[in-house]
Amino acid sequence: MNKIRYAVLYTSFLLFANALSANEAKFVDLNNNKFGDMKKMTLATQPFNAPNTVFFAEDETELTLNDFKGRVTLVNFWATWCAPCRKEMPSLEVLSNQLSGDNFQVLTIATMRSSKEAIEDFFHGNNISELPKYRDPKGKLARASGVAALPLTILFDRTGHEIGRLIGDADWSQFETIEFIKKAIEIDKFN
Repeated sequence: MNKIRYAVLYTSFLLFANALSANEAKFVDLNNNKFGDMKKMTLATQPFNAPNTVFFAEDETELTLNDFKGRVTLVNFWATWCAPCRKEMPSLEVLSNQLSGDNFQVLTIATMRSSKEAIEDFFHGNNISELPKYRDPKGKLARASGVAALPLTILFDRTGHEIGRLIGDADWSQFETIEFIKKAIEIDKFN
């Protein structure tokens, strides 16, 4: 009887280990592509789903991150009063302009005290014209996403599982960063 229990336990362990290894293998390859500012990206070790918390489009349409499934999605939480956000936002537009399409998208979500007018002024003052102007006025999505500091950027796979997150600003237009995102898109396509 003990042999049967051990066989079942051992088989369960092997199945779990193989599943874990496949998931880890997906990220190991991506981890080997962390250069430049992407060294600050912490890769997810467990499948964290994008929260189903409402935020708003420019026209006040209610959205959730689930509305954006189907492509690798870089979600940047920022605020109009955040100096590092001001520094990094133009580089997010460069990244979006270079890679956005059928497989990738950038979402910029102003959280907390960021009125429509303040967002508009921020974009105009920083010559940003192509990025979306989503709002999380009460910070509900930010809290549900575990945002403790701004800026914070989360990379999600096409199914809405977190790939990794970066706390603080980054230069998203760096060659190394763009290659990192391309690798994430490639890995996500084939896994």
